[in-house]
Amino acid sequence: MLKRAFVAPDPGRVRLRFASRAVLGIGLAVVLCGAVGHSLAAAVTGGLAALLALFTVTDPTVRGQAVTTALLPAVGLPVLALAALLHDLPLARDLAFLGVVGAGVYARRWGPRGHSLGVFGFMTFFAAQFLHIVPARLPELYAAVLLSLGAAAAVRFGLWCYERRLPAPAAVAAPTGGTGLRRITTRQAVQATVGAAFALAAGQLLSDQRWYWAVGATWWVFVATTSRGETVVRGFRRFLGTVLGIVLGFAVAVPLHHEPVVAATVIALSVFGIFYTAHVSYTWMMLAVTVMASMLYGLLGVLDPALLALRVAETAVGALGAVLAVVLVLPVTTHSVTEAWVERALRCVHACTAEAAARLAGHDADPAPRVAELEAVLGRVRLSLAPLVHPLSPLRRRKGRARQVLALLDACAHEVRGLASVAADPEASHDARLAAACARVESAVEALTVPARQPHAVVAAPHTADAEPPVLAHLHALERALVDLAVPLRRAGRATVGA
Repeated sequence: MLKRAFVAPDPGRVRLRFASRAVLGIGLAVVLCGAVGHSLAAAVTGGLAALLALFTVTDPTVRGQAVTTALLPAVGLPVLALAALLHDLPLARDLAFLGVVGAGVYARRWGPRGHSLGVFGFMTFFAAQFLHIVPARLPELYAAVLLSLGAAAAVRFGLWCYERRLPAPAAVAAPTGGTGLRRITTRQAVQATVGAAFALAAGQLLSDQRWYWAVGATWWVFVATTSRGETVVRGFRRFLGTVLGIVLGFAVAVPLHHEPVVAATVIALSVFGIFYTAHVSYTWMMLAVTVMASMLYGLLGVLDPALLALRVAETAVGALGAVLAVVLVLPVTTHSVTEAWVERALRCVHACTAEAAARLAGHDADPAPRVAELEAVLGRVRLSLAPLVHPLSPLRRRKGRARQVLALLDACAHEVRGLASVAADPEASHDARLAAACARVESAVEALTVPARQPHAVVAAPHTADAEPPVLAHLHALERALVDLAVPLRRAGRATVGA
């Protein structure tokens, strides 16, 4: 786990730049808040706003990211006012919080922008509980949020907009088809609200002051997950990361939080860790989040060992709420989500092949965007299958099939990348055997994605000569991988790897 978080490949040092820019942007926001005379609570609120703007805004284009960042106050400021106005009305506050939870998850149906605005709204309400915000403090907090968002935007879109030099990432929307309760985002909104209600009630039994930790744990378990299996795994990883963070908090935050320079350094390192590990290890990200929160509580003067122990208990309650909700309330099965992502990956393989073949035939076609889309979809396949390949999964047969599917899809992606590379060579020419090989790839994909087909409908790849053109070598290897996929996907029956 440690190796995956800190030694994982970082092409173009994107994760390193992502994390470094976050430290710079959030640091600038906090410094500006201090320079204009804001209180510590306002500076914390501003720093959180900057963190969310730099972390959750993930539109595929820089222009889209700027628009979403500009829209954050339109959601966050009214929610902050609502939380402050309801501060002394517990029942109304709790119902409003649950409404924010449901709306925030439901907003995911509108893609990355809806997701970002939903997260920002939730975290604004959460921060109001964390800092005990009352209406009299709203003007200062509004100023801190706007100033911090401006600082984060200046760093992201002005000082260090490295995305302008990178190809736009493929936008891959989660499967949200259907209407009403058949739509995944609607089901998840209901699940999150029910899970948060459980967490809120149980959390208040543990503490009438820090109950919101449990709701926060439930919320973040739901973020970036689709099926019940993904949610269960994420809940486990959140709890594990929190426990590890608390252990480190006892060693670092408790004895050193009264040293401002040391505390600021630890918080900066924690911010770097959050951003650097986010895409490779949720456990380590949560460790960094917990250490940062521990230091912030130290700066606010309320840190003690009992508080850290309470955080573990509240996190466990929140994770349990999320797990119970996804298992018992309108469950979205792992196999249904996995099937949708695997089919989309196979369709991408076919589209990449067709684009490359057209390019080699002299047509104006470019397989590169399709390759990027395939990489993004495979990331979602890995996330969907994570519950089955988890070391603690007791389902050995399904774990074996899941690993086989991942290996073969990775092989397909490797051959598609090679095919696209060959097609991009201006010296490459059309081969008479290319059309036949592409037709066999199309047949293989259809056999894997159309339920009525049987595995034997996949046309076996022909025996190839030792010396063949690179384009045909990639196509034939791709055919073999697709033929092999028929076994773990079990297309003869309707059972799938995630069933």
